[in-house]
Parts: sequence; C-alpha cells; structure tokens
Amino acid sequence: MAELLQVQAAVEAVYRQESRRILATLIRLLGDFDLAEEAMHEAFFIAVERWQRDGIPASPRAWLVSTGRFKAIDGLRRRARFERSPEHLALALEALESAEVNDEELQDDRLRLIFTCCHPALSADAQVPLTLREVCDLTTEEIARAFLQSPATIAQRIVRAKAKIRDARIPYQVPSLAELPERLDSVLRVIYLVFNEGYSASSGDSLVRDDLSAEAIRLGRLLQQLLPDPEVLGLLALMLLQGSRQRARSSEQGDLVLLDEQDRSLWDQAMITEGCELVQQALRSQRFGVYSLQAAIAAVHAEAQTAQQTDWDEIVGLYDVLLRGWPSPVVELNRAAALAQRDGAQVGLAAVEAILARGQLLDYYLAHSARAELCRQLGRHEQAREAYRTALGLTRQAPEQRFIERRLDELG
Repeated sequence: MAELLQVQAAVEAVYRQESRRILATLIRLLGDFDLAEEAMHEAFFIAVERWQRDGIPASPRAWLVSTGRFKAIDGLRRRARFERSPEHLALALEALESAEVNDEELQDDRLRLIFTCCHPALSADAQVPLTLREVCDLTTEEIARAFLQSPATIAQRIVRAKAKIRDARIPYQVPSLAELPERLDSVLRVIYLVFNEGYSASSGDSLVRDDLSAEAIRLGRLLQQLLPDPEVLGLLALMLLQGSRQRARSSEQGDLVLLDEQDRSLWDQAMITEGCELVQQALRSQRFGVYSLQAAIAAVHAEAQTAQQTDWDEIVGLYDVLLRGWPSPVVELNRAAALAQRDGAQVGLAAVEAILARGQLLDYYLAHSARAELCRQLGRHEQAREAYRTALGLTRQAPEQRFIERRLDELG
C-alpha cells in the first residue's frame, strides 16, 4: 500500500509539472486536441500500474508521450475496422507509427502549440483562451474571469477553435521567418497573459504560480532566439523585471506585500540586470512598443534602492507615452497610481474616480482597491470601506482577500 501511494504521488507530481508539455507533443503527433488529451490521460492512468511494477522510468515525460502515442495508435486501429472510408485513418496511423520523438522536439512543442493556437485562421477572441486552456491548463472559469466573460462563452470559443484547427488542418509548426511578424502580436499577448497568471494568479490560495511565470519566460527566450524583434526583447525584459520581485511579493505566511513595503534585498539582481539590458536594446531600436515601454517603467522601479528613491516623474512620463500610443483604462489606472505617488493622493484619487465614472473597470477589483487605498490615505474612511467591500466581492484570490479584510479591520 505504501508503495502504491508513493507511485501515485510521483505520477501526480509529473502531471503537475509536465502534463502540458506532454499534451503539446501528443497534439503534434496526433493532430487532434481531443484525441491527444484522451491519450495523455490514458498514459497517466497506465503509469500508476506500470511504474509500481517496473519502477519510475528515467524520463517520465518521454515514457508518457510514448505510451500515449501507442494508445492512440491502438484506438485508431480499432476505429479503422468500423470506418467505411478508412483511408484518412490509415494515413494518420502511418504518420504516427513512423514519427520519431527526440528531446529537442519535446522542448519546443509548447512554442509550436502556441503558434498553432494563435494561427490567423482563428478568430482573435478565440486565440488567447485556447492557448491558456491547452498550453497552461487554466480552467474555463479562470480564463472567463481574466477576460470578464461568462464560462459558457469561453468554452464555446475554445470548442470552435479546436474544430477549426482540425477541419482546416492547420499545421502544428513554428511559422517561417516571412510569416512571423504578422503572427507575433497574438503570440506576445498570449505569453504575457500566461506570465501574468503566474505572477498574480487570478484565483486560489496562492498569490503566484511559479510554474506558469517560469514557463512564460522560457517561451519568451525561445521566441527571442527565433525572432529578436524589439517587442520580443521588451516582453522578455518586462517578464524578467517583474519576475525579479516574485520572492518579495508575499510573506512567509503567503500574505500580499505591497511594492513599497517589499524587502528589496530579496529581488533577483541577475534578472534585473538582464532585464535592464534588454530594455536598453529595445529602446535603442526606435521601433519599440507597448511591452518595451512597460519594461522601461519596471526598470525604473527595479533601479530604485528604496521606494522613496523611485523616480515617479519619469514613470508618469513613460505612462503618458504609453497612453498616447496604446490607450487603455488599465494603463490609465496605473498612471493614476503613479500620479498619487508624485502629486499626492487627492490627484490620484481624482484620476481613478474619473475612470470609474466613465463606466470603465467597474468589474476590475484593482480599480476599487486603488480608490479605497487613496480614500484611506485621505481619511475618507466610509468611502474607503465601501470601495474595499466592492473590491473584496470581485477578487477570487485568497491573499488579496486577506489583505482587503485586514484593511477593513483597520478601518473598524
């Protein structure tokens, strides 16, 4: 019994760490999302029995890919017996049986999968949800909260996108250099959303999901090697600079620590150095965009030895440039927070309330949390309590909830 529990724990650990990579490889081999997912789950089911008998293999991921592939072959053979026109199944079987799997392909399969999910044949509103579901294993509910949509709407988009990939036989590959630029915007957006879900999980007991943010940075590095575009450099820099603060963002108890209260000795200086160098490269190109500018803002924070030494004037100026080129209520909210630091809480509060008065960000808990914090600083305790309660009702993340509850307790 103890041995069975040990094997089950090992299988669960591999599933947590490797399942999305295994799924990506099986999708490449099988050319079908649903068939690949079924094959992967069968492989994990078989692993519990086989690993107990034969021991855990040296390369669990390769073992699971191979097992899933052979289970799919068996399934296709069974189907071929009953199909009236089995030619396409015969071709699929031939491709599967002749396919070779090597470590290099296993490493790159998630990048291939991202480009497949971001193919221009798919609608823009389906590309990101499909990628977050298939590459990162986010639930439809988590994706729906991130996009302020209903789970049913997100599920429908994902189903349609899978069908489109299958019916249109969209290739599972990284596009050619000539095709890359037109495909890049969607891919960058997806990678950054993956990072954000890791940097600040949309729900759950943990503030962060290190596996997702690390995977996003890995994908960013792969993309940089493939296409050293200024915005690729900017995105990688942004993720490194934000990721450098990961250890300082929560206490030993898992509670949220605000930026100006963080222990900056915990910030990863190697990531900061690399991120700042990438920012400089991106800005020197004069072809920078939204990610490079956000990375420049993160670099200003990273270079300040203390919160008091932060150059808020430069940060506000960078937000002004960002808003001129890429207007967004979230960017405007971030600028309002910077204004509050530079010009005082009253100025920042006016900017936040102007956004909310336009009916924007009403479902975004950080907007209400920012309003509450500024009201608290100004001594408007009743307004602060009201805004904190609104924010509390909108967040699904336990550390954020505890932080807001502490603020409400302090206000009485």
